[in-house]
Amino acid sequence: MMKRILGVLRNPVANLALAVLPATRCFAFKRTLLNALGFEIGAGCKLTGGVKFYGRGRIAIGADTWIGLGVLFIVAPDAEIVIGARCDIAPRVIFHTGSHRIGDQQRRAGEGYSQPITIADGSWVGTNSVVLGGSCVGSASILAAGATLLAGNYPADTLLAGCPATIKRAL
Repeated sequence: MMKRILGVLRNPVANLALAVLPATRCFAFKRTLLNALGFEIGAGCKLTGGVKFYGRGRIAIGADTWIGLGVLFIVAPDAEIVIGARCDIAPRVIFHTGSHRIGDQQRRAGEGYSQPITIADGSWVGTNSVVLGGSCVGSASILAAGATLLAGNYPADTLLAGCPATIKRAL
């Protein structure tokens, strides 16, 4: 029963705390609270103000990772979002595990589905990027500002940019 109550309150409590606490302070308190609510937040991780969580899926963020202002996590119960250690996630990035198959003429957004998202250790995701379900970014990669990352496996040490994002060069 207590686990169910925590599941229902997890996101509203987390969102409220991240909205009212100082944006670039109280990092240890934020980590402690989020871990108590069922998130997996690594040591030294810094979540800034306005970060929002929606959905009941697993969210894990590695040690010493920076989560910028207004980052949005939308995670389905059957998918997860995993961000590695020592990553930098710039402001206003969207992580969204859900999508739809193409429907018929009556309704083009057909059956819904979800896929996990993984951002490997040491990566940097630029401001206003969108990372969609099924994306797996290799370690030490960069997703340029404003890019949209579609489902796929992207190798380590690459620069990804554009809409849709493509590999621009090896790093």
